[in-house]
Amino acid sequence: MMTLRWRWVVASVVCLWWVGFPVFGAEKLRVLIIDGQNNHNWVATTPVLKAALEKCGRFTVDVSTTPPAPPRAPTAPRGQLTAAQKAAHEKAMAAWKEKKAAVEKESAEQWKTWRPKFSDYAAVVSNYNGELWPEPVCRAFEEYVRSGGGLVVFHAANNAFPQWPEWNLMIGLGWRGNTFGDRVTVDDNGNVVRTPKGEGPGAGHGPQHEYQVRIRDREHSITQGLPEVWLHPKDELYQGQRGPAKNMRILATAFASPEFRGTGAHEPMLWVIPYGKGRCFTTLLGHDEHSCRCIGFQTTLCRGAEWAATGRVTLPVPDNFPTAKEVRLAE
Repeated sequence: MMTLRWRWVVASVVCLWWVGFPVFGAEKLRVLIIDGQNNHNWVATTPVLKAALEKCGRFTVDVSTTPPAPPRAPTAPRGQLTAAQKAAHEKAMAAWKEKKAAVEKESAEQWKTWRPKFSDYAAVVSNYNGELWPEPVCRAFEEYVRSGGGLVVFHAANNAFPQWPEWNLMIGLGWRGNTFGDRVTVDDNGNVVRTPKGEGPGAGHGPQHEYQVRIRDREHSITQGLPEVWLHPKDELYQGQRGPAKNMRILATAFASPEFRGTGAHEPMLWVIPYGKGRCFTTLLGHDEHSCRCIGFQTTLCRGAEWAATGRVTLPVPDNFPTAKEVRLAE
């Protein structure tokens, strides 16, 4: 017969599960972060992502770093050059060509063996924007997500792989020109607006600035319980994203103010898309390590990763979540 004490313990655990806290002793979810190439500083942001995911107590995190991209060519000096400047630039170009050839040769061998075992993980977080993965990796990743794996697309990772049709279906919208696909925004009344390809702007952003994030879907488990509006620290505000946007569910937007060379529209910032049995979550927040310290960003990242991995969210909304007027950063 169950004693009064044990009845209280059982009732407490059930209550914690019901209100959304992780059940004590629950097995941690394995997550893989992929980085290695990006036009953003992945070396700085990957440790912040990893720390945030581990700190929430729901995940163990591994990192797989791809072979490096070839170095960029040195910038040619402008204007009328002296003989010494020309000689210096020619020397720099020669050194670059030599290094580029060496990196390409080494990377070609490394790509042959870079084969992440996606099936070992409940979700994959992409902090990658570079060369297309080898064909076997692309096919393995499609099968992984299609069979129920989770994908979290972080900021510039949505810039990647315009030539990969299935990736475009997973992310819905990406950093693409205006002829690539539809544009999706939200009007002042909260209605979703689709602009056909060829009309309106393509992808871009104005200068970095603080901006408010507005929750548009308060019923989804990722955003349930979040304040309707919260202030995000200085960051890029992506606008004019393009893509197939099939079955896309917008969770949050930000207003791209003309004051900061914005489109004057409410642009999607957080959204989810199904892919087969898998779940894909995109966050456009988090350009650098400072913006990644936003508690709003870290909370939605962790809740989005848990949803992508399991289809449900147990992680709570912290008491120190940002307000509509106050940015709040993690230590």
